[in-house]
Amino acid sequence: MRLSNLADYAVVLMSAAARQCGSVPLHAAMLAEQTGIPGPTAQKLVSGLARAGLLVSTRGTGGGVRLARPAAAISIADIIEAVEGPIALTTCVEDGRHDCALEGNCRVKPHWGVVNSAVRGALADISLASLSGLAKAVRPELVEGPSFTLRSSTEKISASTSSAQTGF
Repeated sequence: MRLSNLADYAVVLMSAAARQCGSVPLHAAMLAEQTGIPGPTAQKLVSGLARAGLLVSTRGTGGGVRLARPAAAISIADIIEAVEGPIALTTCVEDGRHDCALEGNCRVKPHWGVVNSAVRGALADISLASLSGLAKAVRPELVEGPSFTLRSSTEKISASTSSAQTGF
């Protein structure tokens, strides 16, 4: 699984916004400069993240954007879904989709929902605050459920899920 560049940039942009903690009014151009994201892309992301309710914009003197809620209350899943829509590893987990050539004989389809939920749950458990260095890191031994190691986009996301949980 690999995030699109736009979703990756959205996480980077939101992380930069979280680190500002309301100290100065933020503008797309300022976030672009701080992050290295191209200006037009930063503007597109700011607009989309505001439409999704993750950023709030204020017009006028002293205006700009700020996080719509505390960084601890925004998950990485929230950001990714704001840019890409619902997290779905395969199209067959999306409601109403029946365009898979293997659908009639597929024995894996009933289990993709479990896998999809585990990945989405792992991303939902990572707050923007923790990613931005604003919160103490969560100790892995305190988190229940599947364990995930999130790495750079050039490495794979690995999940260890017992066969009892997935039914495989």
